[in-house]
Amino acid sequence: MSVAPKENRTSAGVLIMGLAILLFTGIDTSAKWLTIAGLPVIQIVFMRYLGHFLYANLIYLPQEGLSAFRSHAPRRQLLRSTFLFGSTIFNFLGLKYLPITVTTTIGFAQPIVITLLAIPILGETVGLRRIIAVCVGFTGVLVVAQPWGAEFHPAMLFNLCALVIASLYFIMTRMLAGIESNATQQLWASGLASVVLAPFALNVWVWPDSGLEWLVLVIIGGFGATGHIAATTAHRYADASILAPMIYTQIFMAAAVGIVVFNTWPTVYTLGGGAIIIASGLYIWQRERQIKAR
Repeated sequence: MSVAPKENRTSAGVLIMGLAILLFTGIDTSAKWLTIAGLPVIQIVFMRYLGHFLYANLIYLPQEGLSAFRSHAPRRQLLRSTFLFGSTIFNFLGLKYLPITVTTTIGFAQPIVITLLAIPILGETVGLRRIIAVCVGFTGVLVVAQPWGAEFHPAMLFNLCALVIASLYFIMTRMLAGIESNATQQLWASGLASVVLAPFALNVWVWPDSGLEWLVLVIIGGFGATGHIAATTAHRYADASILAPMIYTQIFMAAAVGIVVFNTWPTVYTLGGGAIIIASGLYIWQRERQIKAR
């Protein structure tokens, strides 16, 4: 199975990563819009992965044939795929009740959780300064969630579950780096989710009422497939250490979508907590760069 070589095209990589983040915002926007329209969450998750699977087949099968499905680590690939669609279910459940800026901001704590999980799972060593940064980052999550105040919504627990499960997905992705091709990972992740979720989605299926609902239901899978492919291409053009902070641009995209599409404005707690999480995440990113440079 051929693997495309890395290229030194940093500017192109940054731009493509920006496109990937825009497409990921499109997934969340579509999911929230469809839940407001009354479609069941499981149906939306199923269509998100079914569309992703069909797009991935169209892209990879003509190039690599059925060998693209062959995994060198099927058990780990199965676990990784389960984590991915599990996190999507919890994220979409949160989106049903919460502003998109809140769910996005909670998701920014992902590098913090990955740092913690990498200690027992990957055996990575984390210094005191990064541990302090992790604690500061969780303070930002508390500011956003406000478990002590009236702004707290129980649906935030869905997003906290999504945060932990998505972090486990990225831990598994690290473990499979250099073992599995991008084609195999895309096909397994979307294919497994489609097969597992199909009976549950069909059991609660609600037919869309309009052509626009059908369009959004179909296009959400396209956002998923092209977003992940764009992110993978970006990492082939530029170092991960350069691309990592790009994820924080999503807060501006989510805020714009919230205002324009859903008529919701980010609160001072969301913005303040987001700033704390971003500062913590950037510090962890910088420390990792320093350690790798030694």
